[in-house]
Amino acid sequence: MKLYSAVRHICSRWGRTLRAGVGTCWGVLLLGAQMVLLAFVPSSYRAGAQRRAVLSQIYLASAPLLTGFVVLSALISLVLIRIVVATAYSYGLSQFALEVLVRTLVLELIPLYAALFVALRYAMPGAQRVRQQLALQLRGGAAPDPQQLLRSELLPRALGSFFSVLLLAAVSSMVALLLTYFTVYGFSPWGLPSYTRNVGSVFTPSMILIFSLKTLFFSLAVAIVPLAGCAQRDARGGYTRRSDMGEFARLFSVLLLINIVSLVGNYY
Repeated sequence: MKLYSAVRHICSRWGRTLRAGVGTCWGVLLLGAQMVLLAFVPSSYRAGAQRRAVLSQIYLASAPLLTGFVVLSALISLVLIRIVVATAYSYGLSQFALEVLVRTLVLELIPLYAALFVALRYAMPGAQRVRQQLALQLRGGAAPDPQQLLRSELLPRALGSFFSVLLLAAVSSMVALLLTYFTVYGFSPWGLPSYTRNVGSVFTPSMILIFSLKTLFFSLAVAIVPLAGCAQRDARGGYTRRSDMGEFARLFSVLLLINIVSLVGNYY
């Protein structure tokens, strides 16, 4: 009898956890779909205070992060370039160094850590601030209007995160390609035809499509997942502060799933 009660308790607990997880995922998808639809409606940010809010969030999500991220990305890229080039030359495989660098840096690493950088520096702290504001409003007796919250707070922040990931990934990819050229060929212009031919052989139409879709979905995940989580009420109907590690783990799992799908599309 005790064994039956213990098994029943464990199964019921797992069922509640699974039901809560499904409900959370459904809420994220629903709110994300609303933000995507509003982003395609020009009246959501065409004029007035809404336009100023969107432009302000795009600036705050991009300009303060750009310099630091480009410097950090250039340092990481330079270290990886030196390691790959030196290893390829030592094994007599220098003809494959460029392809390996372009595939690892531009196609795989840069979009991922651009998304993580924006998430940690802008999207997740901003989502926690929105949740704190909602908690203060609820304690003050003013229940937040979902539509007003979506238009005035969530949509501008989502557009800012989305634009920031795309901008940082694009600028860092260009910097990585320039550093790769200077490391392999130096400052001589004579290596440009060979370099463009080798890089162009990597960027096939299918590769460009998968890379663009992966970066797009990374941007959407960073823009939607933290904000959708902050707008959801807890089990008691309030807006208590959530664990930063839990929110990061949920976002990272989404990014990892997108990256796995892109790897399957690229190499299988």
